[in-house]
Formats: sequence, structure tokens, C-alpha cells
Amino acid sequence: MIRMPVEKIIEKLKDASGVSEEEIRGRIRAKLDELAGLISEEGAAHIIANDLGIKLFDQTTGRLKITNILAGMRAVEMVGKVQTIYPVKEFTRKDGATGKVASLWVADDTASMRVTLWGDQTDNVSSVKEGDTVKVVGAYVKDNNGRAELHLNDKSELIVNPEGEEVGEVKTQAVKAAVTRTKIVDLSEGMSRVELLATIVQTFDVRFFEMCPDCKKRVRQRGEDSFVCDEHGTVKPYYSYVLNAFLDDGSDAIRAVFWANQVQSLLGKEDEAVQGMREDSEKLEELKQSVLGKIVKVGGAVKKNQMFDRLEFNVFEIDANPDPIKEMEAMGVSKQEVPSIMELEGESNE
Repeated sequence: MIRMPVEKIIEKLKDASGVSEEEIRGRIRAKLDELAGLISEEGAAHIIANDLGIKLFDQTTGRLKITNILAGMRAVEMVGKVQTIYPVKEFTRKDGATGKVASLWVADDTASMRVTLWGDQTDNVSSVKEGDTVKVVGAYVKDNNGRAELHLNDKSELIVNPEGEEVGEVKTQAVKAAVTRTKIVDLSEGMSRVELLATIVQTFDVRFFEMCPDCKKRVRQRGEDSFVCDEHGTVKPYYSYVLNAFLDDGSDAIRAVFWANQVQSLLGKEDEAVQGMREDSEKLEELKQSVLGKIVKVGGAVKKNQMFDRLEFNVFEIDANPDPIKEMEAMGVSKQEVPSIMELEGESNE
């Protein structure tokens, strides 16, 4: 199912119909009241679009601008400029085989997004530089905490600096531009686009919960093996998951929430591998222990947990293996000093 955020639907309806935003929101609220408990806000917005005779999806496959790429699309083609290159990471699959994943942040003149490469596609990373033009062919789109991400598998193609393709001035990564490296002690409620470099000092159990496979919302259990979605009725759920951990950067500690994609990156596991351990508490405990003491770089937002009256960090991006040299340089340590400092740390660990 292709998903368009409600705010994007409202914006499109306003531009295409000439109806004011206030009236559109009023119609959506009226539809929610009319079908109380039977439809989501997104579903109501789709009905209003139909009532207005407006087609929300002009194109769902093929060549698209980044701003028009939505979760659920398949066979997508996109051209953009590379803004950031994230390193290749290895992980262990459920069958014991080793897998690889890497990602790029790519922008065009409309927006920017993450492009994730799996398996042999990661070999392309070594030939890509920031500022290069890349053409993605045959990719599929997944949702990551409300943001669309392009994913490349063995049937996809990444072409570096393709002949005849030009990208002019691009919209740089909004998240990257606004992210601010902050100490935990300086965090406050409502801060967003914050980056932390911290050590995982405590982990909690991975919690699994049932989701509707169509609208990706929580479902209710009715009977021993029956689950109901408010929008789609009785469904066979899929399981999403969340991991809580405490991060400490020397100034203070904070509880951080890692959702499914971030859990995969943190643990170095694909979704299939994590799902396979849902009933294996011993394996999950081993994974929890394996990340204790790990230094991570995370981007996210600060929220107040009203029940426990504490601040929490909602992670939307993670670098599970930050480059120590780059991080030390970012803290003001010169390139000449970095090797000697690392040698001293190595001696202290012997």
C-alpha cells in the first residue's frame, strides 16, 4: 500500500482544488466523526480527495522527483546528487551467513532522502564521492518513522555520474543542516534534530508488538489468535519492535528509544533475523549484551515522558560505527594528535 502523509494530502488538495486548508481539515474531521472508529485520518483524507475528484498519485513507478517518492512504491527511478556517504556495515543473518548494508543521502531540486544499499550493491559505495550524481533504477520504498527511504536489492541498479544526466541546485538534507551536536546535560523538552555521541550503558528487552500489514498501525487482539485493525478489520498482523537503552556521554545519561530500523542498524541484523528471535529470549539477551559499551552517534528528538516525568531521546537516525578519527577532529583534536591519542588508548586497553 502506497502511503502519503496526511499533511501532504492536505497540501495537494488545497493546491489542486482551491479549497482552503481550514475547510479541508474540517471535511476530514467531519468524515472521522461520521465513520467514528472505522477509519484513520489518512483514510478520511483519501475519501475527501475522491469527493473532490482529485487524483493523489499521478505516478507510482518509474522516474520520480524525490518529493514525489512515497513509502510502498516499487520500481522507482531517481536521479540526485550525493550529500553524505555512510560506511558499509556487516551483519549476521539468521542462517549464519554474513550480509552487508550501506547508505547514501541524496538530494535533487525538490527534496532529499536516504538511499539504502543491500548485499552486493554496497560495493558501489567505494566508487561514490560526495557531490557525485547518481541514478537509481528499480528501487523500492520503505517507511522509516514517517520518512520514505529508497532501498536497492540485487535487482536494482546504481549508476554513478551517468552520461547525459545533470542535477542543478539541490535541496540539501534538512535533517543534516539542522542537526546540532549536543551534550545530554544540555537537552531540554521539545528539542529536535539533535545529535548525540554517547556510549550505551544499559539495555532493556526488545519489545515486539502487532501491526496492521496495510496501514502500519497497532491492532487489537480479539480472541486467542484474532487481531483487528480499526481500518481494515480482521488481519494477520506483522510484528514491529522497539528497544530502549540508556546513553551516557560523560555529561549525563538519558533513556533512548530505538524503533525497528534503528534496532536493525544497532544490532547489525536484518529484519528477518530480528523477527526470527522473537521467541528466543536467550538470543535476544545475547544481542542486548553485545551492544553494551558501544559508542554510537544518534540523531533524534527530545520528548517528555509524562508518566515517569523524565526526558527521553527518540532516535530517528543512527551511526552504529562512527569514525573515531572524524569524531575526535570534530571535537577540535588535530589530525596530528589523533594517532598519538589512539595509540595511548590502545596501550591503556592492553
